[in-house]
This record gives sequence, C-alpha cells and structure tokens, in this order.
Amino acid sequence: MTALLIDDEKHCRDVLSLLLKRYCPTVQILAACASGSEGQTAIETLHPDLIFLDIEMPGMSGFDMLEACRYNRFRVIFTTAFNEYAIKAIRHNALDYILKPIDKDELIRAVAKAESELASHTPPRIDQFLDYLQNQRAGDRIALPTMEGLQIIHSEDIYYCESDGGYTRFALKNGQIILISKTLKEVEEVLESKGFCRVHHSYLINLRYVQRYIRGDGGEVVMANSKTLPVSRNKKQEFLSLLEKI
Repeated sequence: MTALLIDDEKHCRDVLSLLLKRYCPTVQILAACASGSEGQTAIETLHPDLIFLDIEMPGMSGFDMLEACRYNRFRVIFTTAFNEYAIKAIRHNALDYILKPIDKDELIRAVAKAESELASHTPPRIDQFLDYLQNQRAGDRIALPTMEGLQIIHSEDIYYCESDGGYTRFALKNGQIILISKTLKEVEEVLESKGFCRVHHSYLINLRYVQRYIRGDGGEVVMANSKTLPVSRNKKQEFLSLLEKI
C-alpha cells in the first residue's frame, strides 16, 4: 500500500515515517510533504492509496487540501493534536484518525483498517465527509461590520480576537487582520458557544487552534499560528477545564 505523509512539522513527519517503517512495513512511503499545497501536488502526481494528513497547517489546511483533491481516490488517516471540531466531523463520517503524539498500536490498527478497506474495494468516504463539513460551515458564519461594509467569515477561520479599547481585532487563518467597532465582550457573547474561550481581559481564543499550554502564574497559550498569548490567573482554571474536554 502506497502512502503520503502530509504535515507542516518536520519532527512529526520524521517520527511517523520511522514508526511506519518499523511497525507497518507493508506501507511504502512515496513522499513526505510539508504543506497542503505540496500534498495536493503529490496526490495528483503520485496517486497514493493512503494519506496521513495533519489538519492544522498554515495556509492550506488539511481540510482545504482534501477539498482541492476531492476527485482523487485515496484513503485518509488524520493525524491531529486535540481538535474537538475536527474529531467530531471525522467520527461522524466514520473516518480514521490518530491523536498526536502517535501511539504505535493505534497506528498499526489504523493501517490494518485501511489495508482491509483497500483489499475489499470499499469506496473512500471523502465526498460524504466534505459535504458534511460544508453543511456545518454554512450554519457557522458570522458578519463583521467593517468600514467597507459587512465581511462574512466562518468562526473556524478565526485564530483569536484581541481587545483594542472599544474595538476588537480578529486574527484569521489566512493572515488577515480585521478591526471592528465592537468590544471584546460583545464578540465573546457571539462566539463563546462556538468553541471560543476568554483567557485574558484582552484575548478571546479559538480552542480548536490551541497547540500548547505553558504553565505559569496564569500561563501562556501557543496558537496554531505560533502566536503566544497570555492566560490570566482568574481565567486559568476555566480554560484548562475546557481544554480537558476536547
């Protein structure tokens, strides 16, 4: 069975490659790609049976890459850190995933399942998965009042929101910064039911993009775009409790 590894973190690609060679010798690794765009090119030229796909990648996310490769036939095993939104979508469509750090027994199980599906010619379920994501996104849009008018975005495209006096600054996945004339408290009322948490009087973060928590008096949180944000002492316990549920 031929496979591609697609992950923006080199050490994750290296560890997965080592584990596959050691415990899943029937998997032939065709290439290891450092971005969604590299992965798209490799899929279209190498036509793998299986891809191991990270979800949170800068630029083109794993989900964006799947949409771009929608009409290619392959199976996918997602490799992800905690991401409640992604895991719910994956489970709903009976696709496979492995949480990082990767456990060898989970890897062996996932590969065996993929090999079994390939041998029995079970059709990949990527189309159903992408349709499900699209339907979820349609009901998850918010309108931001800017100087030019209303800008419609998906809440999942927001890394975090930052207070700026009576204004709020939105940091988006595509690198765009949007400033709106609403307070962070007003924004929090809209987003708190969509997986966001107020970790500081100046910051409201999207929990699905938390990569790491650094201990401290309040501590710090590292987001998927490598931005480090403070966690206030009085918000620490609420934040950690929410994180444990992901």
